[in-house]
Amino acid sequence: MSISVVLLVVISALLHPLRVFLIKGDSTPEGLTLSVVIIFGFMSFLQIILMGINPWKVFEIWPLIAISSLGLLLHFWCIVKSLRIGDFSVNYPIIRSSPLFVVVAGYIFLNHNYSMEILLGIAIVIISAFMIQYTPGGKFFGKPASLLLAVLAMCFHGIITLADAEAMKYVEPAAFLFIQYLFVTPAMALMFIFTRPSGKNIYDYLFSGWKNKPLRFFFAGFTAYISYLLILYSFRMGANVAAVSAIRQISIPLSVLIGGFYLLEKQMNYRLFWSLLLTFGVIIIIVSS
Repeated sequence: MSISVVLLVVISALLHPLRVFLIKGDSTPEGLTLSVVIIFGFMSFLQIILMGINPWKVFEIWPLIAISSLGLLLHFWCIVKSLRIGDFSVNYPIIRSSPLFVVVAGYIFLNHNYSMEILLGIAIVIISAFMIQYTPGGKFFGKPASLLLAVLAMCFHGIITLADAEAMKYVEPAAFLFIQYLFVTPAMALMFIFTRPSGKNIYDYLFSGWKNKPLRFFFAGFTAYISYLLILYSFRMGANVAAVSAIRQISIPLSVLIGGFYLLEKQMNYRLFWSLLLTFGVIIIIVSS
């Protein structure tokens, strides 16, 4: 992989935790998440106009669009709900362990066989994920609902990664994102509206943040868009999916530091140790695959 591609992936990895951090620290996380999706659609639209790209060619790979869009919708929903009840420094490392899903899904559905190195990596990831959420002297599972949602978000992210990497063989990243978010944006708005707590006003729940903290909402969407666009371009430039996934794991220990220093979450050193071990396990899985 060339130095330019590595640089794209590293910058993307450093930007990625910011979106989830801002969702966790916001009083209206559903509204901020929807703003991220809206900005994705708007910026991809500007990009295809400026670059003169025909987005309608994307429909030639509509199964990949459908798989990625559904996975994205469920991924975001699980993130928001898990962060409402759990810590950022616990859930983010688990959410980012999607290579584990890719390997396990290959074993269950595709009859793939794996080496001892991969099995070791899987064991390290599972043990580390458990230890991150475990409070010494506390319950076996600190917040089981939050943990389950984080694991589901991780699985959906694995599906998205596989679908998007395949799609980049045929279409331009901006065109893919534009068509994808034409469907995801209204679907996510409806999902949040119908699942909102009883008595919650739709405007206050989803849109008041644009009035009260517009810079925060725009920054979350802008950095998220740049982060993912860089990944899609790295795939477009021929980057190996496994190698990209390995480099992106640098965002895991970064998330623990953000949670400790800015969200004042407890046990930072403890969680940092296990997040580094989890990162190591994920990289073993990727390199050995």
